[in-house]
Amino acid sequence: MVTVWRRRGVGYCATADLSAASLQQAADIADQWAALAERCGVFDGLDLHALLETEPAAGHHTGELATEPLPSRAALLDVLRSESAAMHLDARIVSWSARLNLTHRTQQLWIDGQLRTAHAVQFVEPNLEATAAHAGVAQTRTLGGQYNGFCQQGGFEVIRASGLIGGGARIANEALQLLAAPECPSGPMDLLLAPDQMMLQIHESIGHPLELDRILGDERNFAGTSFVTLDMFGRYAYGSPLLNVSFDPGVPRELAGYPADDDGEVASKVWLIRDGILHSPLGGGLSRARAAQRGVSLEGTANSRAIGWHRAPIDRMANLNVEPGDASLDGMVASVERGVMMRTNVSWSIDDARNKFQFGCEWGQLIKDGRLTTVVRNPGYRGVSATFWRSLSAVGNRATVEVLGTPFCGKGEPGQVIRVGHASPACLFRQVDVFGGQG
Repeated sequence: MVTVWRRRGVGYCATADLSAASLQQAADIADQWAALAERCGVFDGLDLHALLETEPAAGHHTGELATEPLPSRAALLDVLRSESAAMHLDARIVSWSARLNLTHRTQQLWIDGQLRTAHAVQFVEPNLEATAAHAGVAQTRTLGGQYNGFCQQGGFEVIRASGLIGGGARIANEALQLLAAPECPSGPMDLLLAPDQMMLQIHESIGHPLELDRILGDERNFAGTSFVTLDMFGRYAYGSPLLNVSFDPGVPRELAGYPADDDGEVASKVWLIRDGILHSPLGGGLSRARAAQRGVSLEGTANSRAIGWHRAPIDRMANLNVEPGDASLDGMVASVERGVMMRTNVSWSIDDARNKFQFGCEWGQLIKDGRLTTVVRNPGYRGVSATFWRSLSAVGNRATVEVLGTPFCGKGEPGQVIRVGHASPACLFRQVDVFGGQG
């Protein structure tokens, strides 16, 4: 991907031919597009070259992690076969799988002929899935969600930490447990979300609404708009005072860590929500320049990202995290008179403004008088982003934090499916609209 920045225009051109002649041709085409944007007055009054002034003057940064070497392909396949066999422990297990996706990627960023960043990373995405069925009822249990919620950068240490090894029998037994469980009850009650459901809650009702290009209107005919408006930053109560959310590409092993974004802006931690108040959008340099045209100056994030060389970068989530609080898991459970704990996302629905939502989970467990009790199936809950986060009454401590993510975040025209990281503690919400499979 070749990007040309003029003072008031930007243009792109991609090529798979890395010969000097082809690269020059791509640069010429990108310059033509940048000149066209300049003539159209898209960025009148701005100096886009200033967006690159935060770059290091020379040298490059290599963002490689120290990782535990992976065993051979044959050894990994033996692990998957063993866990797959362990899941078929009952005739009611009608479908089961063990899988492992490994991707190695290297990326270089050059600006004006200088190598600015070189980033080599290995993505590790393990999962187990078992479906139990009997008498017209079916239930599925997974290791990390049906969309690979447990995924990190690294090596064999990620596989060990995921619970893949030795996890087959547990996953199958939990599917059978759900098969025999009653439906989740319906009605307003307290809701304790485990990190593997918090991940989806963060993604859909904080991440997407805060993407600045979406706020500016770019996605409204494809992935939707946002209930967030430019005048909310610095004053809007996004959640209770316990809510603190950060953009942090520097968290070790989290799926979307990187030294600089694909426009060359150095990546660093930024507070998006502090003590419940909305502070900053997920907005790269180009989107912040567009917001400035409208008279709104915002601190943003280094999150102009592309799926690969054949797509232009756009505003994307990266490592988007809820910061831990001081509540223990036992303490949160003990504080609930009537409620339910939910784990592992299985379904979601959210409106085009990323506001009104309805989510379903694989696993539910009722809480009564401060104790975890009955396992229930088909637990779900619904709410409105603009008010749901204000019902946050306790945030788990570091002992409850899990570093998770998704490889499947879709956005853009033409479409880009990209990897996103989410780290979160368990969190407790009061009086949420909960429902089961019948309601």
